[in-house]
Formats: sequence, structure tokens, C-alpha cells
Amino acid sequence: MQEVPVRRQFAITYDYLCPFARNANEAVVEAVQGGAPYDVTFAPFSLHHNSLPEGATPVWDRPMDDDLGSGVMALLWSIAVRDSYPEQFPSFHVGLFSARHDDGVDLADPGALTAVASTSGIDPASIRAIAASGVPMETLRREHTALVTDHKVFGVPTFISNGESVFVRMMERHRIDDLAKVVDMIDWTNVNEFKRTSVPR
Repeated sequence: MQEVPVRRQFAITYDYLCPFARNANEAVVEAVQGGAPYDVTFAPFSLHHNSLPEGATPVWDRPMDDDLGSGVMALLWSIAVRDSYPEQFPSFHVGLFSARHDDGVDLADPGALTAVASTSGIDPASIRAIAASGVPMETLRREHTALVTDHKVFGVPTFISNGESVFVRMMERHRIDDLAKVVDMIDWTNVNEFKRTSVPR
């Protein structure tokens, strides 16, 4: 009888502004769609909020019609899709990264978000209404805060598994083999930091 591979559970943080988050999240989606035994939680993390000066009003305490900062509205739409249309989330998730990094669109533009939703087979009006309801903003507040408080997350992409959190920069796209190495190394705690002094590119 063929042995069933043990499913590996982990979370990965994302913000659509970061090309390294794109490389890692895209690889995770491709790996799962290819049958990799991963049980993945996609965790939104606002780089804009994290860069606010001390004493500034948090992103989630601002009115929805305020200038929420680059990338925040895309995170709200992604949370709405993740939590209400989970089957369409992988397509929408990868589509937003593509819109930002291939097409150079401004993700604060509702038209750009609408286009990605439509391409992903989702009714944009439905997602727009959910995003405007305040529920995704509260989710962003809760999940971002927990990432910082519980896991000391400071950026994207961070992989979280079995209480271990690792910030990783994958240099190339579509490298499922690199992803597998990263996932295997998350629990390797004997080495705390392994950082190249220069990028060999």
C-alpha cells in the first residue's frame, strides 16, 4: 500500500507590494495546485502600516474613505476573497501580484482590483461590498497584530510553522524546489541567521 505523505502545515505572510512575497507566495500556490502535501494559511501583513512613524494613526483606525496607503485596499480585497471565496483565492492572489509586478498597476485603484476579481471568476461588486463592510479591516488588524505579537514578524514573506518563524527571500519565481527546501528548514533552529553579504546577480 502506498504511503500517504504527511501534510505539512504552515502560514506565509504576504503584501502585494513586495516582489519577494510574490516569488514565495506564487511558488506556494503552484506547489499546492501541483499536489504538494501542504496545508497553507495565507496571512496578510501590511508593510504600509509597519512603516508608519511612531504615534501615527494605525491603518485600521482610519476611515475607509481615507487614504489608506499603498497596498492596503488590495489586502482588504484579498481577505474578502480568502474568507468568502476560498476556491477563487489562489487565482486572485496570484493575479494581484501579477498586476502589481508585471503590469505596474496601482493597487489602490478600484479598477485594477475589479479587473483581477473578474479574471478570477468573482463578482467584483460582491468583493467591493465585503471590503467596505469593515470586516476585512478588522481581520487585518487582528491578524497583523497577532503576527507581530506572537511571532515577531517584521516583513514578508515570513513562513510560520510549529512556533517557528522564518523570514525568507527567494530570488527566483516558480521555484517549487526552492520552496520545498525552505519548508524543510523552518524547524532547523540550530542556525539562527544565514545571510549573504552580497547578492550574486
